[in-house]
Formats: sequence, structure tokens, C-alpha cells
Amino acid sequence: MLIRPVKHSDLSSIHSLNEQALPHVNSIPISDFEAFMRISSFFLVVEIDNELAAFLIVLGPGKTYDSENYRYFSAHYQSFDYVDRIVVAEEHQGKKIGSKLYAYLMEHSDEERVTCEVNLKPPNPGSITFHQKLGFKEVAQQSSEGGKKWVSLMVKNLNKGL
Repeated sequence: MLIRPVKHSDLSSIHSLNEQALPHVNSIPISDFEAFMRISSFFLVVEIDNELAAFLIVLGPGKTYDSENYRYFSAHYQSFDYVDRIVVAEEHQGKKIGSKLYAYLMEHSDEERVTCEVNLKPPNPGSITFHQKLGFKEVAQQSSEGGKKWVSLMVKNLNKGL
């Protein structure tokens, strides 16, 4: 397993993985992934046997990004890394890839906390349990995507400079 920064040549595979993960993540065009390449703090992929198995997109503070969830964290915290999305291919789930991506992020982040949201509607109980096991705590809930989703806003303090 190799964790590495994204390359432009990965974007088609990333888009395909993202679409397979609906409704747990929202559908976005490849052009949005290109924008993430420019503004993200971390945009990582996982390769297994030369195949893209997962990806992680993280935004730090101070970005211009049209997301209700990112805006919530921006309004409440000065130092954070916001996990916009993490997707693991179905055939690679259960192999601790998500845990390894989060461990990489937490080790390399310069921020005081990692933040994310997890769907409550439509329900994603596996993701809630996963994030709780990593030490994330819910700090709020809110409507997202014009009421299509209800999310748990979660934070894990990294004890960096606190």
C-alpha cells in the first residue's frame, strides 16, 4: 500500500470512486477535483497493486470554499484541517485504509484539530462508528445540501499548541 499526493492522471479514477460512494459523498465534476488540487492542504491517494484504492481531500483554514460544513468550522475554529471527503473503494474496505489515511493526516497536520461531517440522513452509521473510534466528538448537527442531508459535525483535537 502506497500513500502519495494526487496526480492529475488520478482524477478520472478519483471521480469514478467518488461516484460509487454516493450518497455518502456528493457528486461533483472532475473540474472540482482539479480545484481541490489547487486549494487543498492534503489531497492524498492510496495505491494497492498499482490501482487507486482510496483518496482523501483536506482543506485548511482561510479557503474560499462553498460548503456549509466548511463554513461552520471556519466560523468556530481558527486552526483546523477539514476532511471534505474520504473514499475507499468497496473492494478495499475493511483493510484499515481509512485509519491509515487519518493517521497520516494527524501526523502531518500543522493545525490544532481535524474536523469532518458524517451523514445522519441518509444514515452512515459505519462512518459515525469509525470516526468515534478515532476519537472524534460531535460538536453540532446541521442541515446540508438544501435539506437533502442532515450531518453530524465532528472534531478531533490534536493537542498541537493547545
